[in-house]
Amino acid sequence: MNDYNSKYKPISERENYLAKVVVDIAFVLHKALGPGLLESVYEKCFCYELEQQNIPYISQKNVPLNYKGLEIEEGLRLDLLVDDLLIVELKAQDIYHPIWDAQLLSYLKLTGKRIGYIINFHVPLMKDGFKRMVL
Repeated sequence: MNDYNSKYKPISERENYLAKVVVDIAFVLHKALGPGLLESVYEKCFCYELEQQNIPYISQKNVPLNYKGLEIEEGLRLDLLVDDLLIVELKAQDIYHPIWDAQLLSYLKLTGKRIGYIINFHVPLMKDGFKRMVL
């Protein structure tokens, strides 16, 4: 067994299910609303869809950060934390910024979560608006 496999357990069925739901919701929203709206509009609609499926979530979740004993109460702010398992960062930007990848990777590492998505709704085809990261 290599070091990667010994360090990380397999993705759970629940995590896989939530990942599928998140992707499906993004496609539904993009089809209904199209690109060009504010990120906050997509977020409200995304939350509505999660509620309709009885999936717990926290929007704009503040996550404390501890740096060498210094407690920073609002160290991170996650757009969505879905069922305390999956991080979703929503975007509505013309250009994909590589810093988003670094941001999501940091969020995953600092929260101990395994799966995260960057979803950019400002694309002609929703399939081009996804970035999935798994630790």
